[in-house]
Amino acid sequence: MAIVGEGDEAAGDTEGRAMGRDWETELAEVWAQLDDLPPETFRRRIDELAARCPHGGGVADFERASAFDSTDCPEQAVSLYRQALSAGLTGLRRRRAVIQLASSLRNVGRAEEGVRLLERELETHSDELDDAVRATLALALADVGRSREAVGHAVYALSRHLPRYQRSMAAYGRELIDSARP
Repeated sequence: MAIVGEGDEAAGDTEGRAMGRDWETELAEVWAQLDDLPPETFRRRIDELAARCPHGGGVADFERASAFDSTDCPEQAVSLYRQALSAGLTGLRRRRAVIQLASSLRNVGRAEEGVRLLERELETHSDELDDAVRATLALALADVGRSREAVGHAVYALSRHLPRYQRSMAAYGRELIDSARP
């Protein structure tokens, strides 16, 4: 399901905000049908919605990329994620685009590029998607032969969700990450 970040709608434009909410609702409805529609139909419906996207800044390209990505077409998704980011995508959609681009790069055999994107993302941003960044980074690190560091990121991400031992697991995860760095 798509997430609208603050600042995605034109400030002070009541009609634009109403149209944006309607568009976001339609978008959410199509995403809710992902598992029920044939992939081509799903992508076509997202493409139709993207063609009338009331938001600028790469939102339409992001939604198209996500549709390709979610229907096992990572090659097509990569260029659209890059276009969305270059167009100035903001908010949670921007962060999701970075995560999803890195995942798609991993899926097309370019995991090292995904690792670089996600390491930079961890250094420059922090929000509720941090654990998704770390989980995706762990997969990419495993693909490039950095398994010890991958386990560290996975344990660190998991630590915040445990009923007990959060502090210890976070420390162990951090220790694995730090010990793997030169």
